[in-house]
Amino acid sequence: MAGLGETLGRAAAWPFTLVARAVDPPLRVWQRWTGTGGMAAVFLAPNLAIFGVFVLIPLVLNFVYSMTGGTGILLDQRPFIGMEQYGRLLECEDYTRRITCREDQFWTAVTNTTGFVIFQVTLMVVVSLITALILNRNIRGRGFFRAVFFFPVLLSPVVVGLIWRWILQREGLLNLIAVNLGLEPEIWLNDRFYAFAATIGVSTWAHMGFYTLILLAGLQAIPRDLYEAAEMDATPPARVFWRITLPLLGPNFAVVLVLALIRSVQIFDEVYVLTGGGPGTSTLYLTQYIYEVGFASILRNPGLAAAASILMGAVLVVLTLLQLRLSRRAEGRRAR
Repeated sequence: MAGLGETLGRAAAWPFTLVARAVDPPLRVWQRWTGTGGMAAVFLAPNLAIFGVFVLIPLVLNFVYSMTGGTGILLDQRPFIGMEQYGRLLECEDYTRRITCREDQFWTAVTNTTGFVIFQVTLMVVVSLITALILNRNIRGRGFFRAVFFFPVLLSPVVVGLIWRWILQREGLLNLIAVNLGLEPEIWLNDRFYAFAATIGVSTWAHMGFYTLILLAGLQAIPRDLYEAAEMDATPPARVFWRITLPLLGPNFAVVLVLALIRSVQIFDEVYVLTGGGPGTSTLYLTQYIYEVGFASILRNPGLAAAASILMGAVLVVLTLLQLRLSRRAEGRRAR
C-alpha cells in the first residue's frame, strides 16, 4: 500500500519536476550574469507586466482619449481637440450656481459626491471605531460577532444593492413592518433626502467590516501594560481613550481614512443598483456620471468621460497626499 502511494506521489510530482528542470538552466545562467539582485527582476517581471497592461497603458489611453472629440470608440475615429473637454467640464459663469455651468450634470455629480464623501466617511470611521472598541472587549461570542460584522464585505456590491432595494422599495420589508405596526408606508427611494441617506447607510453597512478589522488589529497591537498602568493610576476611561488609545491608533486611522476616502469617491455599484442615480439626480455621483456619459448615453462622449475621470483621479491624489501629510505631522507632534 505504501509502495502504491509513493508511486502515485512520484507520478503526480513528475510534471512539476519536468518544468523545474526545464526552467532551472536559464535561471542559473541569468543569475550568473546579473547576480542575486538580478533574480528579483525575474520574479517581479510578471507583476510589472500585469500592472503595465491593466493599469499603466489604460491610464495613458484614458489621458489620450480626454484630448479627443467625437462619439467613436477607436482612436482613428476621434479628432484631436486638445484641452477642450476639460474646458467644457470646468466652464461656468457662476460656480455657486450649477445651472450656469456648461456641463451642469457634472457639477451636480461633484456636489453630490462631495456631500456623500463628507457624511459617509465620517459615519464610516465613527461606526467602525465604535464597533472595533466593542469587539476588542472580552465579550461572549466575540469571534461570532466579528464574523457577522465582516460578512457584508464578502458580498458583491450588486447583491448589496439588490438586498437593500428589496428592503426599501414600496412593497419591501421595511414598509411591511411599518404596516404591521400600524404606520403609513413610505416610498423611501422616491424621496431625495431618504434616497441620499440610504446610499450613505447602505455603503457604510457594506464596507464597515473591513475598516473595523483594520482598527481592531491596531487596538490589539497596543501594549496591555499601558492600560494596566492607567488603571493603577485610576485614570478615567475617557482620558485613557483620548490619551492612549486614539494616539496609538494613528497609523491605522490614516489607512482607514485614505481607503475610505478613495472608496467613497469611487462609489458606483450598490448606488446604481439601489437608486440608479435618482430620484432625479439626487444620488448621481461622479463615477455614474462618467459611466453614463462614456457608455450609456445615446450621445456618448468618451472623451468627456475620460476628462472627468482624470480630474477625479487628480483630486483623489491631492486629497490622499494631503491626508497622509497631516497624519505624519500629527504623529510627529505626538512623538515630541
